[in-house]
Amino acid sequence: MTHRRAAALLGILAAALCVLLGTAAPALAAPNPVPVADDAGCRVPIAPPPPIDASEKPLPGTTAPPPLPVPAHPVGGPAMGNCGILLPAGAPPLPAGETSASWLLADLDTGAVLAAHNPHARERPASLLKVLTSLVVLHSLNLDTVVEGTQEDANVPGSRVGVGAGGQYSVRLLLTGLLLNSGNDAANALARQLGGVPAMLGTMSQTAASMGALDTRPTSPSGLDAPGMSTSAYDLALFYRAAVRDPTFVAISRTRLADWPGHGDLPGFKISNDNRMLTSYPGIIGGKTGFTDDARHTRVAAAERNGRRLVVVLMRGETHPVPMDTQAARLLDYGFALPADTPAVGNLVDQAPGDPGAEAEAQTARGWTGEALLAGSTPDGQPAENIPASLAVIGGGALLGGLLSVLVARRRPRGRHTAANIARPGPTEPPKR
Repeated sequence: MTHRRAAALLGILAAALCVLLGTAAPALAAPNPVPVADDAGCRVPIAPPPPIDASEKPLPGTTAPPPLPVPAHPVGGPAMGNCGILLPAGAPPLPAGETSASWLLADLDTGAVLAAHNPHARERPASLLKVLTSLVVLHSLNLDTVVEGTQEDANVPGSRVGVGAGGQYSVRLLLTGLLLNSGNDAANALARQLGGVPAMLGTMSQTAASMGALDTRPTSPSGLDAPGMSTSAYDLALFYRAAVRDPTFVAISRTRLADWPGHGDLPGFKISNDNRMLTSYPGIIGGKTGFTDDARHTRVAAAERNGRRLVVVLMRGETHPVPMDTQAARLLDYGFALPADTPAVGNLVDQAPGDPGAEAEAQTARGWTGEALLAGSTPDGQPAENIPASLAVIGGGALLGGLLSVLVARRRPRGRHTAANIARPGPTEPPKR
């Protein structure tokens, strides 16, 4: 096929997609991008910044997967492909103090995106990925099934809720430990119940692709950094919007204290919710915090006020000079202050776009799942599960993914794309979540 014929075909597909989006999505406002200080160098990253530690170093004899392809048309509307700040026309200035590299503010019920900054920038989720893990668990496992803990669960690095070898835990309890205490050990136990970490990653990847979350490649069920990990503020908003439709997820997210059973000679104890906005922000529905050295601080929070429910997602932020909870609260306040009929600058989709290119991208994403995505180490070099040292890597998939990435990135409107990003400071930080 010649370049001219390919361009014509892309034009036809783009026109058809615009017609479909015009009938299925909320009306979009004319976006009002606010230029950033270095607007001339503005980029929409196609991959997270380089890691600052060994968390994403592939094992010997293996390679990391290439960046996910960039859709020819930004999911959620043309403005969602912009790398600047997006506000509805005539909207007031944003609150001061936002440090996040990308963020998104949206209406949970209508899906209208009220404001955003580089919403499709590929970043690391840290423990915000546990929202996607929870979606898979809620749709795939019986909450009353009892799972026996293993030493492999207990050895998972990062934050742990207290899963121990021989301990007995229901799926519901493990989900509680996953969301309240950000238990990476609970994530491993749940993955094992689903058939193992590769099976969990495959289901998570398929779930994300079916929802239109085309920036997301999960490479650990807990959100710990690993080769190829990728998501975006837009995708995480999709996951949280879907999750709050499940009463079990909402009930667990609102739980402040829960009983955790002991194992062996160890007695049981109480666990508490690490979401401090449960007690500090009126109308809070729930939320999740995350942190790794490479992801930096991540945050999702949802709240209800006067019949409106909003969600905010913050990616790669810093806690100084303004704490992440305060940043999230200010953006929620900003959203609630906007009139209810404020035109959207984009929309959260309910499913993957009806686009042949998007389906090809989803197939590529599914090709890099399972053991091929486990070709690396967790932050301290300990595997999340017993994994063979030598793993097969799909060379053809890597080549195809790389070619698709180059081709579609050159055609994506609004904003320039790059795999590089700015460096992050590295002060003393909390445990990886």
